[in-house]
Amino acid sequence: MSAVVARARAAIGARFRVQGRSIEDGFDCVGLVGWATGRAVPQGYPARCGDAGRAGDALAAAGFVAVGVARPGDVLLLASAPGQLHLAIVSGPGIIHADGVARRVVERPGAPPWPVVGVWRMEEAG
Repeated sequence: MSAVVARARAAIGARFRVQGRSIEDGFDCVGLVGWATGRAVPQGYPARCGDAGRAGDALAAAGFVAVGVARPGDVLLLASAPGQLHLAIVSGPGIIHADGVARRVVERPGAPPWPVVGVWRMEEAG
């Protein structure tokens, strides 16, 4: 299991909070990804935006690279609603994400219920 997946699983059950950036205060999807990966959430991340290009630019600025095939620990950029993007972490058997409906961080088995717009992986150091 990847370190990112282990850290994300440690946040399961944490409450959902818009702009949340810590396990104590809660997470939104961006905060969970930043916390689990240890990558700072970039300033100006386009919250509540359907612009995949801007979201991709923000992920690249945080040290992620676009890849074609997802593996555990990768970040999925998802089209969760018209004009709304969402981030989730690939866990292997499913995804881990800050679920606004459940109001907490959850692991969801199987394929994501939303279209995958992009797959992002932490850039290797060195």
